[in-house]
Amino acid sequence: MIKITNMKNKLYSLLFILLISSIGNAQDLTSFHNKLDIFLGKYVKSGKVDYNTIKDDRSELDQLVSLSQEIRVESSHAIDFQAFWINAYNLHVIKGLVDNYPISSPLDKPGFFDKTKYAIAGENITLNDIENKMLRAKFNDARFHFVLVCGAVGCPPLISQAYLPSTLNAQLEQQTKLAINNDKFIRPGKKVAVSQIFEWYKADFEKDGKTIDFINKYRKEPFTPKTKIKYYTYNWKINKK
Repeated sequence: MIKITNMKNKLYSLLFILLISSIGNAQDLTSFHNKLDIFLGKYVKSGKVDYNTIKDDRSELDQLVSLSQEIRVESSHAIDFQAFWINAYNLHVIKGLVDNYPISSPLDKPGFFDKTKYAIAGENITLNDIENKMLRAKFNDARFHFVLVCGAVGCPPLISQAYLPSTLNAQLEQQTKLAINNDKFIRPGKKVAVSQIFEWYKADFEKDGKTIDFINKYRKEPFTPKTKIKYYTYNWKINKK
């Protein structure tokens, strides 16, 4: 009887610890999103980032980076997981550029995307790993390409707010529609000129048809299904304010 009671007590203790840990993680995640939302609202305007000011006082950036290290989120909690890693990617692109600022392009730093590692949520991970292993490999959603911002002018613009679990799907839809209906990003013509994003990640956009079919899904004025596309050169110039 004593052994059974001890086992129950241990089980209750374990469940209590797991509950407290879960509450703590949820609070950390909420705090991270809220602070990031304030940070982006302060330093991002019309898709341009004020790297100079962030460089002069890194305290808010460094606090967010520290918070991202403590968070734990499971891929089984898909919306929380996706929102966190999208935000973590965008934050650490800013960190990488500030670490090397002044810089004209992320490509001016060798290994910016595939060699430089960051401690995030218990992982030692590169930016490419976040995009390809944490998001693309786990979830079938080409809309990620319109919210993961690589710090260059050629990217869809960085928004001045965080991606939140409660609004993530709406935000993914909005940013995809904005990009695809922007004639500077999707350039109408005899052949429609599209970003090299559509070339590099062609498989993501052609899972259910051709690239033009994906584009037409979000266009207010769709192209004809037989419209041909071509790729224009990506602009890797830094997206600085």
